[in-house]
Order: sequence, then C-alpha cells, then structure tokens
Amino acid sequence: MSTQLQGKTIAFLVASDGIEQVELTEPWKAVEQAGGTPRLVSAKPGHVQGRDHLEKADTFPVDATLDEVSADDFDGLALPGGVANPDFLRTQEKAVAFVRGFFDAAKPVAAICHAPWTLVEADAVRGRTLTSWPSLRTDIRNAGGTWVDEEVKVCTSGPNTLVTSRKPDDLKAYCQEMIEAFAT
Repeated sequence: MSTQLQGKTIAFLVASDGIEQVELTEPWKAVEQAGGTPRLVSAKPGHVQGRDHLEKADTFPVDATLDEVSADDFDGLALPGGVANPDFLRTQEKAVAFVRGFFDAAKPVAAICHAPWTLVEADAVRGRTLTSWPSLRTDIRNAGGTWVDEEVKVCTSGPNTLVTSRKPDDLKAYCQEMIEAFAT
C-alpha cells in the first residue's frame, strides 16, 4: 500500500440514493490504497443506495451527516456522480455550503460525471476549466466555467486543485489525478 495520503481524511459526499456505485467504490479504494481514510458524508444517517446506472446495487453506511462535519474536518472532497445524486445535493443548502467550504479553504476537490452540477450550484466553476458528462456542458458554461471533453482535467487556476472526469470509463485516470491532488 502506498502512503501518499497517510494521515489524510477525504470526504465522499453523496445523497441517500442515485449514486453511481463504481464512481464511489473505485475512488474510495484508491484513497485507501494510497493510505488515506475515506469517510462517507450524507444529509441523513443510516445507509445510502448505490446504483449501477438505474438499477439498485449495494448500500453503504454513512460515517457522518452534514450536521456533524465541515470542510475543516477533511483534507479533500470527492464527489461521485450518478444523475440523481448531484441533482439532489445541489438542492440541499447544507450540501452546497459543505462543498463551498472546500473551495473557501483552498482544499482539493474531485468530481466525476454529473457531480459538477453540485459545483455549479456552489458557484465553484467560474473561471475554471473542467470536464463532466457531456450534458452538463451548457450548465458549466452558463456558470462561468470552460468545459472540455477530456478523460480527466486538472485545473489549478483557482484557489484549489479541481480534478474532474467524464464517466466510469475514465476512472483509472481520474483516480490517479485525484490521489495526486489530495497528496499535495
């Protein structure tokens, strides 16, 4: 096991349902393999429902609720995708404030697939270059960001490092860049 993230705790923010499971589990494993501690944060305690596209998959226990934590408690933030997951998060004031806290504290953030919707709501894409699932292109542009169609995009032009990726097929590159960002 690598010790790149030894002593670092990474928040994985998710809704109670609609999480693209592989976009949670693969980055989670990458954090663990790098020696870090992943923690699952959600609006409610209990378990969250993973999805394989629209089909129900596994459930995962919540480590902490948004009422119990802040960005100060973590070294970085990972935002899994799935269509429903970020769509729900962007309507939750506490979730948006939690995400905004990482940008305000200049801590690294990684988001894949539809997850940049939550970044748009947190006003965190203005002046940044990022990628996502293609259907978010207009939302990102309208929020002042520059959208690119790349496997993974690392943007350091703002207060923090922002790592974004398009889809599950890009997970290998995404996880590698995410770990690099969390390690610095």
